[in-house]
Amino acid sequence: MKIAATWAVLAGLSAAALIPYVAQLMPEVFAKVPLPLGVIAAAQGAQAMAVAGVLAWLGLRMGHRVGLGSPVMHAWLVRRQRPDWARLQPARAALLGIAAALAILALAPLIDRAMPPMLQPPATASAGATALNGFLASFYGGIVEELILRLFLMTLLLWIVARLCGRTPPAWAYWAAIVAAALLFGAGHLPAAAQIWGLEPVVVLRTLLLNGIAGVAFGWLYWKRGIEMAMLAHFSADLVLHVAAPLLAPGSAP
Repeated sequence: MKIAATWAVLAGLSAAALIPYVAQLMPEVFAKVPLPLGVIAAAQGAQAMAVAGVLAWLGLRMGHRVGLGSPVMHAWLVRRQRPDWARLQPARAALLGIAAALAILALAPLIDRAMPPMLQPPATASAGATALNGFLASFYGGIVEELILRLFLMTLLLWIVARLCGRTPPAWAYWAAIVAAALLFGAGHLPAAAQIWGLEPVVVLRTLLLNGIAGVAFGWLYWKRGIEMAMLAHFSADLVLHVAAPLLAPGSAP
């Protein structure tokens, strides 16, 4: 409960921090909402806190059965000791996230040659404002998305396999759960992609492939080193895509 409650609070704060980024992408939507941006952020944060808290608790409960969990928080809040950083290797997790982001940036222009014309170009802002909003949004990706897709969903899939098999799932089941969660991670970005390009097959392929690359990396880290290392990799990847990319080449981040 301590760990789930901690993740719930962090999820709520990161969801509130996402709002400036979303408002930049969809200014016409926010212009129709008769509420201050701060009120919208607070409401979004409260909702995310409740949902992510429940899902984190369920994921932690199921994770005991399949060897998945939150080792850093468990060390801090339960055992009251220093995490085993030598095993967790946070620097390598961050580098893996950066490598995934660079792979996305390298592949995106190749696929974009076959993309249809934009139906609705995304709203633009100064590179500095975009990078700042991207930095704030990176906490949402690193915390909330990982809680939902890895700690809950990936764990749930493996827990179901464990219940059916009556034992710890084999390695192939972990890989299947990693890929399934990665594809769903990509599918979660389809509504935004559809607003910009429509929903043609190449748009679906681009969205699933580029986001799936990162999702597989994050899932592997969750399996081998815990949810915190997956979060660190996700956050590092988003810093490259949503902070560094707008500053170096505005509009190049997928």
